[in-house]
Amino acid sequence: MLIPLKRGADPLSRQVYLWIRHGIMERMLRPGESLPSTRELAEENSISRTVVVQAYDQLIAEGFITGRRGSGTYVSEQLNSAASPLPKRTAPLRLSEFGKAATAIVRHGLSPIQQRGPLRYDFAYGTSSLEEFPLAAWRRILLRRTRRAPLRSFDYGAAMGDTALREAITGHLQRSRAIHCDVSQVLIVNGSQQALDLTIRLLLNPGDLVAVEDPQYHGMRQVLMAGRLRVRPVPVDQNGIDLSRMPHQAKLALVTPSHQFPTGAVLSLERRLALLAWARRANAVIVEDDYDGEFRYEGEPVEPLQSLDRDGRVLYVGTFSRTMFPALRIGYVVAPRPLVPAFTAAKWLADRHTAILEQETLAEFIATGAYERHLRRTRRINATRRAALLSAIEQHLADRVTVSGSGSGTHIVLWPRAKVSEAAIIARAAAVGVGIYGIAGYYLRQPAHPGFVLGYANLTVAQIREGIRRLSEVL
Repeated sequence: MLIPLKRGADPLSRQVYLWIRHGIMERMLRPGESLPSTRELAEENSISRTVVVQAYDQLIAEGFITGRRGSGTYVSEQLNSAASPLPKRTAPLRLSEFGKAATAIVRHGLSPIQQRGPLRYDFAYGTSSLEEFPLAAWRRILLRRTRRAPLRSFDYGAAMGDTALREAITGHLQRSRAIHCDVSQVLIVNGSQQALDLTIRLLLNPGDLVAVEDPQYHGMRQVLMAGRLRVRPVPVDQNGIDLSRMPHQAKLALVTPSHQFPTGAVLSLERRLALLAWARRANAVIVEDDYDGEFRYEGEPVEPLQSLDRDGRVLYVGTFSRTMFPALRIGYVVAPRPLVPAFTAAKWLADRHTAILEQETLAEFIATGAYERHLRRTRRINATRRAALLSAIEQHLADRVTVSGSGSGTHIVLWPRAKVSEAAIIARAAAVGVGIYGIAGYYLRQPAHPGFVLGYANLTVAQIREGIRRLSEVL
């Protein structure tokens, strides 16, 4: 208990008395709480024990503290524990425009997903099953790295990220996604959300026009709103973003071409080439968010925009939150070479660097082949879950819904053919233990049809089948 004593002011015993009394009155010291002994308090504050004894005697006399023989000194339990501390004045602090926008976002909810209690058949999306993740192997690598880490691993790291991890990511992207890049273009960030934030702050000014898919990922929309940008929603159909509706003056386009979020549409090759041509005409930048491009179940994978780009206009964003586990918070940006210095500086200004030991562990996890083995196993398991989901829908809901987004990713969208209320269906489904999620909250404009997003990566085959059977009774 360090007490801010002032020499030459009130007597020291009076200052100690007032400090402890204030702590008790403000409920910083609770009834029944133990206080330091007079000897300990004197030593900690470099004062005479006599000073502390005098202060304690006064507090005992007034009933604020009590002494127990052989036990110590305590805050009196006779004080009214229900009494509230004295009211404090709150300074009228002013928020910036960003602060006001961020506060408005929090007021309206950070996510369109309504928080509720656990449901047995919860078709939540954006999560992966930790039961399939090789946690034992991850822990072994992390523990070994921690034990053998040189001192430099506990110092500040490079803003761009660990070199070994950037090399591992570069190799993996070239093998699995046909991404054309080298190590110098890869920057490690704290998840795809930070990648979006840095991109917007580097390339856009308040009032700039941005084209986004409609519907779109809510975290993307909120970053744009906080940046006070003009957001132009562009409709999405079964082939992805409708390029005939693209604004001519937009400076940036945010897209999820491999598995549009949330509809699941895959942007056709024809439209990918047309989108690159639009960016060339508009002198715009394209942000390609490949949030779950690792999971594809039908046909040949379509080339990422980044691999088709010949002008250096595409920023490729990836994350390990979906393929590994969300708490890892490691993502990456593949930036055109001219933008690398700016991204490095922005990352340094934001948080210096991403956690080093986790980067080193992930680098080894990828380099040893454990990551790709995990991906292959996860694809097989998710393919089985997907097949069970589509089979159950065909059995129980075939004539009442249409399905989109089943060719890749880890979620689908159910579109009821009848006119229904999303809120009512969600509530009725929850009443029978089934969690489904409305799509309306992801639109900037009013959606033409209600729909429900169903994730399947965190459910067993039996849970999927029973969940769909129960949902069919609700619908």
